[in-house]
Amino acid sequence: MNLIQIDDINHDDLSIYKKIRENAFSDDDSFIADSPKVVNLLLETDIEIKSILATHEYYAEYKSLIEHKNIKHLYVAKKEELEKIVGHRLHHNCMMHGIRPACVDLENLGEKIIMLDNITSAENVGSIARSAAALGINGYLLPKTSPHPFNRRALRVSMGHAALLKTLVYEDILVTIKKLKQNGYKVFAAEVTESSIPLARVEVPKKWVLIMGHEGKGISSEILDMCDEVVSIEMQKGIKSFNVAVAASIIMYRFSNS
Repeated sequence: MNLIQIDDINHDDLSIYKKIRENAFSDDDSFIADSPKVVNLLLETDIEIKSILATHEYYAEYKSLIEHKNIKHLYVAKKEELEKIVGHRLHHNCMMHGIRPACVDLENLGEKIIMLDNITSAENVGSIARSAAALGINGYLLPKTSPHPFNRRALRVSMGHAALLKTLVYEDILVTIKKLKQNGYKVFAAEVTESSIPLARVEVPKKWVLIMGHEGKGISSEILDMCDEVVSIEMQKGIKSFNVAVAASIIMYRFSNS
């Protein structure tokens, strides 16, 4: 394992670790991952890894895992130097520069799909990705207006499990729903309406799509009209809603075990 000792924290090769913040990606779809748990999970995937920036301790502990990937640039520095490079304090000892995998085609998302409509929180995007991966729901549909699952914070919240999902960023939700229905999916919207079907009574088909709406505004009537059914979670009187990531997890669990 050929480690490259950092002598100059302003070296051009390290600029990617400074430039890419929470929602930023470079022209070549570069992303930055943080922490050993996330980086190590990504090391076990087919994702292209350009470099790792870490301490000697990290490289010593995970030597065999790192060598398996044959990564060209393995930069090593003290933790204090890592913090100077990124410009803030770190609670971990490694980072990774990788290339986002390409989006899959709509026809290749699998039989179980979670679809987001204008969710704005990177934490929610990451949390939903982690739950989806845990429950065997591999298709992840998101709009361009939502944080990407490889957004730095979303990836961290997902603990890297976003990398296990088949992801597609769609242009138009109404056009996409129409195509999904043509491909044989039954489309469900998670929303509280007068006609919502309680989650316990929903009949789940083999091929389904679950749409989760904006954290505050929910799902528009135009989108609801396009869906086959609207489903809601039974709650105690006086409680209006769950956090969207919690609600998505509950419904995905119910759907995946039907």
